[in-house]
Amino acid sequence: MLQPAKPAPALYEARKTVHNRRIDGPFRRFKWLVMAVTLAIYYGTPWLRWDRGPYAPDQAVLIDLAHRRFYMFGIEIWPQEFYFVAGLLIMAGIGLFLVTSAVGRAWCGYACPQTVWTDLFQHVDRFVDGDRFQRQKLDAAPWTWGKVLRRAFKWSIYVVIGFWTGGAWIMYFADAPTLVREFWSGEAAPIAYVTVAVLTLTTVTLGGFMREQVCIYMCPWPRIQTAMMDENSLLVTYKDWRGEPRGSVKAAEKNPGAVGDCIDCTMCVQVCPTGIDIRQGPQIGCITCALCIDACDRVMAEIGRPRGLIDYATLEDCRAEAAGQPPRPAWKALLRPRTIAYFMIWGSIGLAMLFALGLRSHTGLSVAPDRNPPFMLMSDGSIRNAYTLRLRNMATQPRAMTVALDGLPGAAMWSDTTTREAAARFLTVSVAPDSTHTLRAYVVAPSGTAAAALAFTLTTNDAAHESQRAETTFTAPGDTK
Repeated sequence: MLQPAKPAPALYEARKTVHNRRIDGPFRRFKWLVMAVTLAIYYGTPWLRWDRGPYAPDQAVLIDLAHRRFYMFGIEIWPQEFYFVAGLLIMAGIGLFLVTSAVGRAWCGYACPQTVWTDLFQHVDRFVDGDRFQRQKLDAAPWTWGKVLRRAFKWSIYVVIGFWTGGAWIMYFADAPTLVREFWSGEAAPIAYVTVAVLTLTTVTLGGFMREQVCIYMCPWPRIQTAMMDENSLLVTYKDWRGEPRGSVKAAEKNPGAVGDCIDCTMCVQVCPTGIDIRQGPQIGCITCALCIDACDRVMAEIGRPRGLIDYATLEDCRAEAAGQPPRPAWKALLRPRTIAYFMIWGSIGLAMLFALGLRSHTGLSVAPDRNPPFMLMSDGSIRNAYTLRLRNMATQPRAMTVALDGLPGAAMWSDTTTREAAARFLTVSVAPDSTHTLRAYVVAPSGTAAAALAFTLTTNDAAHESQRAETTFTAPGDTK
């Protein structure tokens, strides 16, 4: 007799909506501070102004894709200086390694954009629906007009937050006041509307609905972080040797020493933004936000027991404390070879970038000789080569520059705006601010001149007196190269 087929096991656990409880404490207040600062920076930075003179944009931070420029306050990055951006990315990566090695996933718990926006949406939930138990009750209630209106109001706030998040993002790529005016008048580029729509959707989806699922399932960082952590990394830890076995206050009074400090109030679970139970040990869902520490410390204070049942601690310190040694201050765990090495590497890269910024020139010169034909014989027997010069003026004001020949005695040059009769060993050109000027230069040498090395030098005719040199070759008959 055929047996009915067994249902296939589920590949994923059904999601249980997390309704975290409001809590107050030093870590919660620190999260408030970080959220306020990061959101203020994100939403407010495009509106900051920075005077760069009449020839450059006055937005403090601007990614000008049209002109291939990146402005950050007094720093302007050109395409050929992208190594500065690469250096910042490397510093960000090493900084993340440093933070993870020192204090675990503190980045995830406080400053990660997913955490910041999720925290913001959770505060919207409390504002509209109430705290944990009110939200649970509303979720379980049938759909009535009151529930529909409340959900519509809350989700409308979600959309407004997502819209302003997308709107702030596009302001980094154009002048913010101008873009806002063009956006609302319908004159902005289509890509602006598409970008805002996409970011609105992703912000509402990830921060408003998926939330802890992003941290647990989508983000690769929890899987990578273990390579940067060891037994001396500070983690949010439940001290089971002190808390177990769990029991109520009355049980502890009846049987002194028979139960631990944990009264199984589940406050640590109720305040967790990802809904985990820290008492089960380290988990991939723990983002090290330390709200469970605030909750547990509050309960310990209410029942007259010492704080620190849940605390930042290293595995080494936990073993020592379980053996009866006094707890070590958390700051001492930060000063160890690994964190110092990460900090030294991070600081060295930063100092190297500052040094390079201080020494960089605001001019540039590149030379490309014509290849077809490589030279021309003139009617008087002289030999002419043609070159395309690109003169970069990275300053915010127009500059007069002198291009001179270096080498090839007897040679002279002229440009496509002058005549051969005006040929000389140098040319003076005015270059517009923050731009690259293309110059066609013709170099003529006397009859019989052999192929030789040649260089062009560029010198600014201002107080800075910056100079650049570009080497090339002069081609003549008989040259086999």
